[in-house]
Amino acid sequence: SWKFLESLNSSSKFPDFRKSAGDSVIELVSTPTKITGVHYVQGVIIFHDVFDNKHNVGGAQIRVEGVYIWPFRQLRMVANSGKEGELSQEEDYILSNPYHLKSFFRVMVLSECLANSTKLSTAYLIYIVSVSACNVFEQLGVFSSQVFQESPRDKIWRRKNSPIYEMEKHCNIEIAAQISRISSSQNDGGHDRYHIEGLMESPTVDDDGDCFSPLLLNATSVNIEVYYNKAVNYTLMVTFVSFLQVLLLIRQMEHSNTQSGAAKVSILTIGQQAIMDAYLCLLHLTAGILVESLFNAFATAAFFKFVVFSIFEMRYLLAIWKASRPMNNGEGWETMRRELSVLYSRFYGILLGGILVMYEFHNFLQPILLLLYSFWIPQIITNVIRDSRKPLHPHYILGMTITRLAIPLYIFGCPHNFMRIEPDKSWCICLVVFIGLQASILLLQHYLGSRWFIPRQILPEKYSYYRRFDPEANHAIDCVICMTSIDLTQRSRDCMVTPCDHFFHSGCLQRWMDIKMECPTCRRSLPTA
Repeated sequence: SWKFLESLNSSSKFPDFRKSAGDSVIELVSTPTKITGVHYVQGVIIFHDVFDNKHNVGGAQIRVEGVYIWPFRQLRMVANSGKEGELSQEEDYILSNPYHLKSFFRVMVLSECLANSTKLSTAYLIYIVSVSACNVFEQLGVFSSQVFQESPRDKIWRRKNSPIYEMEKHCNIEIAAQISRISSSQNDGGHDRYHIEGLMESPTVDDDGDCFSPLLLNATSVNIEVYYNKAVNYTLMVTFVSFLQVLLLIRQMEHSNTQSGAAKVSILTIGQQAIMDAYLCLLHLTAGILVESLFNAFATAAFFKFVVFSIFEMRYLLAIWKASRPMNNGEGWETMRRELSVLYSRFYGILLGGILVMYEFHNFLQPILLLLYSFWIPQIITNVIRDSRKPLHPHYILGMTITRLAIPLYIFGCPHNFMRIEPDKSWCICLVVFIGLQASILLLQHYLGSRWFIPRQILPEKYSYYRRFDPEANHAIDCVICMTSIDLTQRSRDCMVTPCDHFFHSGCLQRWMDIKMECPTCRRSLPTA
């Protein structure tokens, strides 16, 4: 964070500094020098919320270099605006290792040692000289919370059109900071973390006052090793969750492996989950491309998500689509291919349209996620309309509900997630209750009936397979399914009558309707039992 020591910027030289406080990102890299106890430091400081909206694109970036004297934990830096160099060298600035400030280093080291010599004993001074700086503090660390990637042309244009460009021409920016180690109780994962607190001043080149009021800087280090370990653990979790989802999909496909069973499943429920997995695949692949050191981990998670949606869920979508159109199976290949093209074009059209919607409304990400996690609602409605019997396996309902909660609960509920997103417990509770309510209704529909929560008074009239018939008008007939006789002389629950007046054993016809909703005798469509 940064803030003016005074309430506002009191200098009139650069009135664009309108804010009094804001966020900052400090990226520093240290390299040991030949002078014991001294490290050469270079990097960039990015100030957010400095200017108004016109100039605040990407923040104000100032390149700095200086020295870090580890015995005193003192950091001294000056701005390196590149006035003697070319802007084209900006990309390679952090990777370079110049030593053109050697005399500047020596003056600063001598001044620091003289200033602090009265506070140090002779033995400690000998210790400072004898101990190698590399063994005490090899790298200052990277004080960063994000990576800015811009094209060189955009950088040059933004730099020349920013007030920072004019400020670097007329101001000498100096930073004096103190480095302190955070106590062990606050360490992240057992690794050392450091804190910077310092003052940034800007005397003018012609000694005509200050360019802007002094700034107070505060920053806490980000341990990259811990950050990467968290990201790898996250990808392992996503990979394991994807593997479980594959097993659950296989179980569900076995549960509804007949035409009648597949026709009971809502194509919207499976399609919505497939779109979610496609989005997750693209997101993890993009993250792996942006962070090259984590490409293998994120690519593995993206591959498993790709397997889930492109192989299993798309195959299941095709089976549901074919089961809902039994009359089209006997038509020609051209008709089948045309309808398949329509299915795939709709799926990928919705996929691309959803990406555009989320890009435009990225500020409303959490409501969009709640909408995506309503994937059980189409199945609940389908069960009520068709009065479907047990379309989804209970293990599939419970397993998918739990595994699909893993990623959003990690991102928005874990206080130490690798994306450093602030936890939102209320939203997480809302998501769990929302999807848990959907799963509970589905499970109750499985065990109590698809219309258990609807009053009987408003339900439509349902055909009864145990309707009355005249036993004297019918002689003993055989069940065409099991080829055994049916005793019609006694009224019992062992005989079922179809709307087309064909008689079957109850068990035989129920097992038949689990495969096909057609009369075994005349192939007429049958209502739900």
